[in-house]
Amino acid sequence: MADFILSAPEGANKKKRIVGRGSSSGRGTTAGKGNKGQQSRSGGKTYIGFEGGQMPLYRRIAHRGFSNYPFKKEFVVVNTVLLEQKYSDGETVNKETLVAKGLIAKVDSLVKILGTGNLTKKLTVDVDKVSASAKTKIESAGGSVKTASEDNAN
Repeated sequence: MADFILSAPEGANKKKRIVGRGSSSGRGTTAGKGNKGQQSRSGGKTYIGFEGGQMPLYRRIAHRGFSNYPFKKEFVVVNTVLLEQKYSDGETVNKETLVAKGLIAKVDSLVKILGTGNLTKKLTVDVDKVSASAKTKIESAGGSVKTASEDNAN
């Protein structure tokens, strides 16, 4: 069996720099902080975005109006070609079966079916959204489509 060297490589472990221990130490008097000024003082730090007293950028730019970004809905898309591959005739396509077949990661994610690829199997689709082309393909194959928006309308 080979011998293992259980020591750190050269330069991996550095000695702690001790400052402020007299002038003969090489790091005395100013302790490596230079001469005077804000950075040499204890607690002499500035906040993020500080521009030396100049009006900071985040205060110069107007922050008005409404942004819809926090309320944005992101859909996980599933194409009809995947439904053709993974599902058999007469099955129901919903979030639980999509997770079980590995097409989406989580049950609580929003799902949209898109119409890429052909569909020959009769499927019952019950998801959040379905594109117009996917709806025509599912219904022409003899299946039915039920979306969350239709549930809210009733």
